[in-house]
Amino acid sequence: MSKDTVITRKDMKEPDKFQVAATQAASWAASRKKHLVIAGGAVVAVLVIVAAVSALRAQREQAAGAAASALLAAMGGEVSSVPLPGVPGPFFPTQEAKQRAVIAEAEKVIATHGGTGAALVAELARGDAQYKLGEWDAALASYERYLKDAPADDSFRFGALEGVGLVREAKGDLAGAAQAYERLAAEAPKMADRADLERARVLAAAGKASEARALLAGFAEKHKDSLLTPEASERLARLGGKE
Repeated sequence: MSKDTVITRKDMKEPDKFQVAATQAASWAASRKKHLVIAGGAVVAVLVIVAAVSALRAQREQAAGAAASALLAAMGGEVSSVPLPGVPGPFFPTQEAKQRAVIAEAEKVIATHGGTGAALVAELARGDAQYKLGEWDAALASYERYLKDAPADDSFRFGALEGVGLVREAKGDLAGAAQAYERLAAEAPKMADRADLERARVLAAAGKASEARALLAGFAEKHKDSLLTPEASERLARLGGKE
């Protein structure tokens, strides 16, 4: 046996390195048994907290949904000076009174149930009501708040994006309206055909007929299955046809 492989008496007496490590680990665990049990309990406590938070969120959403019922009722109300037979109401003497009621109910939901899905819907409803009242700046702020807080895949997101375009146009900002409709097409692909039609319309109104014609000329190819293709062709013809 070579010198390099000779096992000395000292080597035989010394414990194996793995044995040392195992012994140290066992000693560490024994000395900290209480702490390990506490740590395990902490994990369980975290799981309990997560479950409790989920339950509370579900309860919040349920309560918010109930609170939103008055908002939905106002949105579906009828404009009539007298109750209508067979119609549950509510009834409002004027369109302005109806939209004021919608705003009031929306603000109640937002104030008491912020951060819920119902509050998001209320923000969008408030923006729509403000738009109908001609309160452009307030409507724009409501739509922008909704877009900031709503998930990217929210099913009502297109409504706020369209609202931004309508408000920009109402304020005379045609360039801003065109940008809003371009954003609508990008973020809500299912509404892209309608967005392109509206974008072409505001471009033409802004004196950018060439850009509008180019957009409409490629409409049929870009939106092959769109039911709006005949309308796009008609608008293109009114603008003088293809470039």
